[in-house]
Amino acid sequence: MQTCIDECKKCLQACEECLTLCLTEEDVNKMVSCIKVLRDCIDICDLAVKFMSRNSPHSKHVCKECAEICELCAKACEEMNTSHCTKCAEICRKCAAECRAMA
Repeated sequence: MQTCIDECKKCLQACEECLTLCLTEEDVNKMVSCIKVLRDCIDICDLAVKFMSRNSPHSKHVCKECAEICELCAKACEEMNTSHCTKCAEICRKCAAECRAMA
């Protein structure tokens, strides 16, 4: 479980950093769809960490949803073609894999 918690924390941080950099892009309007899914990913990773940390019996359900949202975030980031989004996508995919294993 600790590995999944660590990956969720890394993902949360990567998404926060990516979101901040997306907001500084020249054409922010093209980043809107990515920004929206980044926010969802940040929130679900935070929730997953909390549920796993307290050993909630609902952790598996939250991790399943976290994996799904992390995959969506990775796909959205890959479409943006920026270095920060590419890095974020890689981290999201790792988190999704760990969350799937937890679920």
